Amino acid sequence: MIVTVTPNPSIDRTVALPAPLTRGAVQRVTSVTSEPGGKGVNVARALTLARLDAVALLPAADGDPMVTALRAIGVPFRCVPIAEPVRTNLAITESDGTTTKLNERGAALDAAARDALTRGIIDAAEQASWVVLSGSLPPGLPDDWYAEVVARLVPLRCRVAVDTSERPLAALAAAFDHAAPDVIKPNAEELAGLVGASAEELESAAAQGDPEPVAAAARQLVDRGVGAVLATLGAAGAVLVDRTGAWMATPPPIVPRSTVGAGDASLAGYVRAAVAGAEPPRRLRMAVAYGSAAAALPGSALPSPAQLDLDGVAVSTIAPTPASS
Repeated sequence: MIVTVTPNPSIDRTVALPAPLTRGAVQRVTSVTSEPGGKGVNVARALTLARLDAVALLPAADGDPMVTALRAIGVPFRCVPIAEPVRTNLAITESDGTTTKLNERGAALDAAARDALTRGIIDAAEQASWVVLSGSLPPGLPDDWYAEVVARLVPLRCRVAVDTSERPLAALAAAFDHAAPDVIKPNAEELAGLVGASAEELESAAAQGDPEPVAAAARQLVDRGVGAVLATLGAAGAVLVDRTGAWMATPPPIVPRSTVGAGDASLAGYVRAAVAGAEPPRRLRMAVAYGSAAAALPGSALPSPAQLDLDGVAVSTIAPTPASS
């Protein structure tokens, strides 16, 4: 079983525009979609489409529209009851795939809900092969909550993946000595922030076909105890670094429609391949195939296995830069 944890779930409403967004103007929309979301929920949705045994763990009242939506699409879930409704996030996608996100803060968790969510994770992890912790933290959870949970999962047999940002990511990194996940999935900006590098330089180098700066930054995190770093780079693809090596994967050509959920799809692809026993290059190939397929879909739709273009993903080994004499 794969357990995904979404402490700050959302109903993701996506509005598609036929032209660029113009501030202060009245614009017509071409479509509106609404899906149960939040990063961990998206991972569970993608894994469920691949017929894997996945369950989404999240805080929500039994009658919340979020719960109704999960039931409607057949994603298994477990809820920690809370009083406030699950938030609604708005994404505006333009005709070239440019996406603007407007995210609400999220429902606050009191001490009882926090303890129940933490206990629920540990209990579920006893039977899980993977636990995926994803997304922002809602009011009521401290910045180091992910670090606390990872530290409690480390002694168990499950593997742990984390995809978060900003202060929760920084707090987790500060605890890598005792709470290092098996995989983290930063984007270029998040990776740069963790190692004191320039996100623009990392992105520029990757776009020009030089993944070594990204790999070098990721190696610093592996040296600090992280099992693997899956660095997603948007249209440039992704870099994977673990203790055995480093690889770059470039995606097949697509017509981008929405980036909502693309990173979550990438992590789902990585976990799907890992569960199947794939070696790191194959895990990276699957991750990039999932991410690019998601970006080609409207709204927050996630790809099924039939929509993947694995053959279109090019994977190459990254040779370490020789030390200067």
